[in-house]
Amino acid sequence: MPRTKKTKIESIQSPKGMHDILPESQPLWERIRKTARDICEYYNFKRLDTPILEKAELFERSVGEDTDIVEKEMFILKPKGKEKLALRPEATAGIARAYIQHNLKQLGFPLKIYHEGSMFRYEQPQAARVREFRNIDFEIISNDNDPIYDAQIILAAFRLLESLKIKNLCININSIGCKNCRPNYKKKLQAYYKIHKSKLCKDCERRLVLNPLRLLDCKQEICQELKAGAPIALDNICANCKNHFKKVLDYLEELELSYNLNHSLVRGLDYYTKTVFVIKVKDVGFEIAGGGRYDYLISQLGGKMSPAVGCGVGIERIIEVLNAQGVKFTPRLKNKIFLVYIGELAKKKSLSLIEELRKANIDVMEFFGQASLSAQLRKADRVGAPYALIFGQKEVFEKSVILRDMKTGIQETVLFAKLADVIKKKK
Repeated sequence: MPRTKKTKIESIQSPKGMHDILPESQPLWERIRKTARDICEYYNFKRLDTPILEKAELFERSVGEDTDIVEKEMFILKPKGKEKLALRPEATAGIARAYIQHNLKQLGFPLKIYHEGSMFRYEQPQAARVREFRNIDFEIISNDNDPIYDAQIILAAFRLLESLKIKNLCININSIGCKNCRPNYKKKLQAYYKIHKSKLCKDCERRLVLNPLRLLDCKQEICQELKAGAPIALDNICANCKNHFKKVLDYLEELELSYNLNHSLVRGLDYYTKTVFVIKVKDVGFEIAGGGRYDYLISQLGGKMSPAVGCGVGIERIIEVLNAQGVKFTPRLKNKIFLVYIGELAKKKSLSLIEELRKANIDVMEFFGQASLSAQLRKADRVGAPYALIFGQKEVFEKSVILRDMKTGIQETVLFAKLADVIKKKK
């Protein structure tokens, strides 16, 4: 009978631009999340979680139909029926939608919101750009557009990065005006770039008509030189916007947060007004955080006019910078008691013993995959357990364990009934 050739089964990989967070990486991720939670608690931000899936219309109406995010980068799903859904490409629109839907203005002003979760954008994976990325967002929704809130958002993001020991932080900031003065600025941009239309990249030829502010955001080398001669927003915005921006800068100076005026900074979302900013790290080619004011977004989505300002901080970008700067975090491991079993009966009874210790708030480790006493003790030593509980058939019948000091090797027999108290006294 002829031998059949075995076909090799290829393993399935994660989708392009999306990655697993492995167990050894979790302590660093948790450190970042905990630091963010601590910052939010101190500055009185309340957590809000929104769905990963939203109606695509939400982002078309808020982010802007002519933006790269909506035109090129959204992951669109079309379930049964006519509804079109999208994996969220950013958090602010969903937060604004939730604010309106659940009447969160009843919580009072200013409402400080904190959000953490995955965002999705279909773009070419490269350094600091992946298709699934995790963001920490800070948002302040109010009943006025007080510039102190702009400063508080920048401060929260800056303190988060600073608390993670990231060095050489740099705030870049600009104002892009309001709905009253921005149209005039857009016309001046269009007039300038029309003269140089032949030098524009293909995307910017389209932006010139549909979204002229995005001309300043183009990363193509062919368009970079043109920005130097482009009209400056701060020279073309109204007196109210100039006054607002001056007060934001005054607050940053009061906080002793240094900043750079970046006249080409516009951000890639249509809902921004007045203040826009990014936080970068010197000598690193990407921003680690960014945001701005969005005074009209909530009213555009059907809510009452509620000025707001927010910021997103990229966790993957934080980690990339931490690695580049050689910042290491050593996780604090609990000194758990290590349970060593001898024989099948003791192995079976170990489960209930561990549960009794859990009820007494005593942390326990075990190594059920290896039956040998010496192997289990070596494992206890490697993980730094201060004590080991040796549990064999004899101890099962006597309802006791042998408590071994892993440093001195001294052992004593302790009854179940007294075990929790004896361990707590030794700790």
